[in-house]
Amino acid sequence: PGCRLLQFLSYLGACDRLLKQGYEEGQVEEAMEMFQYSEKKAAEFLRLLAQFHDMGFQQNEIKEVLLLCGNQREKALEELVMK
Repeated sequence: PGCRLLQFLSYLGACDRLLKQGYEEGQVEEAMEMFQYSEKKAAEFLRLLAQFHDMGFQQNEIKEVLLLCGNQREKALEELVMK
């Protein structure tokens, strides 16, 4: 039980740090789940999601492409442009 508590506290800390960067709560929770609670991967996903959204791409397409491309920016951008 103690181990689960530490994992939960770590998760809350990661979510808090991502929220302080200005990401929406729902997106943070979704990203953390998608990347099995890896703060680093979730943060990169959220950064690229915002970046591509600012370029005018649709959020659902961005999510799909980022997952398929493993958060590789150049590869994901190529896929988005080809759609």
